[in-house]
Amino acid sequence: MKHIGNLTYSPGSRRNEKRIGRGTGSGHGGTATRGHKGHQSRNNFKRKRSFEGGQMPLNRRLPKYGFKNPFRIEYQCVNVARLQELVDKGVLQANTVDFDTLFRLGVISKSTMPLKILGEGSLSAALKVSAHKFSESAKSKIEAVGGTVTIHE
Repeated sequence: MKHIGNLTYSPGSRRNEKRIGRGTGSGHGGTATRGHKGHQSRNNFKRKRSFEGGQMPLNRRLPKYGFKNPFRIEYQCVNVARLQELVDKGVLQANTVDFDTLFRLGVISKSTMPLKILGEGSLSAALKVSAHKFSESAKSKIEAVGGTVTIHE
């Protein structure tokens, strides 16, 4: 049973923390709980994510190695066997295979990455294949069955 002596606020209705920097009477006046001097006592202080209290940060302690080539071109690869699969299912019209066709069929997913045809598997259908790049084995397999290879710029 609730009496006037034991009434409480409902949870979440009031702030728990004291107001800081509102004069000496608040119990948090003066330096406003920031201590004396130093970075953290100043206005607009933001600590770096990697700051470890002056200790040498982990990203500077660990050895650096390797090389990331900024000019690397990453290709979406499709094998010759996958092209034969599409022919067997009857999905390809007019025996022409290009970037747009493969993208529309969901064989490749990114419209920004160039396409490379690789030579794994076998091909029996004569296709006109247009792509950004071809492996030597893919080129020879496509041309061996009477198909044509076009390098798309």
